[in-house]
Amino acid sequence: MATAYVLINCELGSEEAIIGQLKGLEGVKEVHGTFGAYDILAKIESDTVEKLRETITWKIRKIEKIRSTLTLMGIEGQT
Repeated sequence: MATAYVLINCELGSEEAIIGQLKGLEGVKEVHGTFGAYDILAKIESDTVEKLRETITWKIRKIEKIRSTLTLMGIEGQT
């Protein structure tokens, strides 16, 4: 199982709408609004790293009003 944590910066006031969209995406296991340098934290899981990459690149990063993302890939076996 491939896991990634995506830190998301979005336009001011769009957090709740983006959180709602993220919750509807396949592979998104958790979504949290945050204080600090990033606005949203999302945990993504998939069978393969390639599917994970596709979800992040073609689904999450294409959501309107997301300004930037930072992806942290989990290391299998270090849980």
